[in-house]
Amino acid sequence: MVQSVELLLDDRLDGHVREQWESLRAAGVDSQARVRTESNRPHITLFVAESIPREAEEAARAALSGVEVPVHLGGVVLFGGRHATVARLVVPSVPLLELQARVFSAFAQCPGIPAHIRPGEWTPHVTLARRVPADRVGAAVISVHRTPGDPAGTANRIRRWDGTAKQEWRLC
Repeated sequence: MVQSVELLLDDRLDGHVREQWESLRAAGVDSQARVRTESNRPHITLFVAESIPREAEEAARAALSGVEVPVHLGGVVLFGGRHATVARLVVPSVPLLELQARVFSAFAQCPGIPAHIRPGEWTPHVTLARRVPADRVGAAVISVHRTPGDPAGTANRIRRWDGTAKQEWRLC
C-alpha cells in the first residue's frame, strides 16, 4: 500500500476544495467527499514510496520545519484512462518546487518510488474525484468551474500518510 508525504492546505483553501468535492457529488460524480474519515483532507502529495522508515522521517523533520508555501489552484486536469482521476493543478511556484525537491531528497533512499514523483517529473495537484467514468468527466469539469471563490492560499503543514494502516501524523 502507498506511503506518502503530503502538504496540507490552509483552512480557507481546504474549505474551497471541500466545496468542489460537494459540488461534484451534487452533479452525480463520486468525489472525495464520499470518504468520511477524519484523515480525508485536501492535500498536495509531495512524495510516495512503497515504505518510509521512521528514521527517514526523523531526519527530514529538521529540513522541513517552518515551511510556508503559497498555493494557487490552476485548471482541471485528468489522470488515467477508462476511469479518470479529476484534479486541480497547483501552479508550480518556485517555493513549492523547491519544497518538493527537499522532500524528495530527504526520502530518496526509500524503496518503490514511482518515476512520476521525481523532481522534474512531478505534477502538483489536489485530487477532487477518483474512478470517474468517461461519461461523467464533462459534468465533473463543469461542476468544478462553477464553484465560486478564490482558489488561492497557503500550505504550512506536512503530514505522513500510511495507506496500509490508514493513519496520518504530522511531520511538521
